[in-house]
Amino acid sequence: MKAAFYTLGCKVNQYETQLMAEHLQRAGYEIVDCSEKADVYVINSCTVTAVSNQKTRQTLRAFKRKYPDCITVLAGCMSQAYPLEAKALSEADIVIGNTEHKQLAALIEKKAARQERIFDICPHEPKEAFESGSISAFSGKTRAEVKIEDGCNRFCSYCAIPYARGRVRSKPIAVLKEEIKTLAQKGYKEVVLVGINLSAYRDGDADIAAAVLTCAAVSGIERVRLGSLEPDHITDDIIRRLQSCEKFCPQFHISLQSGCDTTLKAMNRHYTAAEYAALCRKLRACWDDCTLTTDVMVGFPGESEADFEHSLAFVKRIAFEKVHVFPYSVREGTKAAAMPGQLSKALKAQRAKKMIACTEAIRKDFFTSQIGKEYEVLFETKKGNVQTGHTKNYIPIEVHTDTPLQNQMHKVKITAANTERCVGELA
Repeated sequence: MKAAFYTLGCKVNQYETQLMAEHLQRAGYEIVDCSEKADVYVINSCTVTAVSNQKTRQTLRAFKRKYPDCITVLAGCMSQAYPLEAKALSEADIVIGNTEHKQLAALIEKKAARQERIFDICPHEPKEAFESGSISAFSGKTRAEVKIEDGCNRFCSYCAIPYARGRVRSKPIAVLKEEIKTLAQKGYKEVVLVGINLSAYRDGDADIAAAVLTCAAVSGIERVRLGSLEPDHITDDIIRRLQSCEKFCPQFHISLQSGCDTTLKAMNRHYTAAEYAALCRKLRACWDDCTLTTDVMVGFPGESEADFEHSLAFVKRIAFEKVHVFPYSVREGTKAAAMPGQLSKALKAQRAKKMIACTEAIRKDFFTSQIGKEYEVLFETKKGNVQTGHTKNYIPIEVHTDTPLQNQMHKVKITAANTERCVGELA
């Protein structure tokens, strides 16, 4: 049988798609691209915003409409966090959450043998173990994204993810080491450690810095990068140990959400704008080529015009190299959903547009400031004679050459820049 996957959402979801695909391959399935005709289509859902749920529904219906005889599987965060909504989607022949990845092949066989729908969502347990299993490759990617942490204990007032993912739990460091060895043997030079609350990683005495150092010690691995981090978890000791690692990529994606203390408190975030700014100064002082990226939410319930402008001024002051801006989205069951002062869709869109314009201008200026510099680039994609890759600090660079460069590292001198990336030539 042929199976195809369609993944929505974060890098953790992408890792879990790879994990499920490898489970099916071991069960004898052929994994094909989701644009091809398959017997099974698995939609790995996201629920971080209402738009994510909408995209999940649209995707599921589109596959069922195009291939009515196929088996459709709805998996992931939307199913886990909103099981009743997921169960109501009749286009899904099988509905699972985030704890049934290993059972996927057996559930498909069960569905193929019988006609009734399968709804199998197990609730998260307070002290559940980290999901066992490792990947041996990362299809279609030069960088391998490796999930080492799951769950979140923070309960930000706007977020449904703790309900979708459960409490914090971490991959044993010994298991991580073996997984990275396997990936290195397959030729991967860079790994990206990802998690739901990545900086909460803990296996006994091993923390996130220990996880980085473990990966860096594996022969063949040349770069170790971190996914999204929480600012209050990045201690001086962790910074010191990351500095000692030559293979560590000094790009920090540190979730901000707002630069206004009033809004941060209402969000139940665990830091002030001043504390966040102090961390940014410290990181930039520790790494000459450090880059800072972040997420910013606009239009949170009760956010006044002054609050928004305060947040905008903070973003300008930090001058992030990249910012993901998004409007607040009501998530049923969260505290923020019942808060007074819900803003109109139009006002949220207006604020998002203004924030995006600001952050894009900063990003363009940053790219322009890189002209004349030389970086080592790990090349990832090729389209015609345009080949693209990233520096250690995650600057996107394109080079025009017919020479195949994918999964190779080369020195590049930056000669120009546009709004999306830098342009260079092999040095």
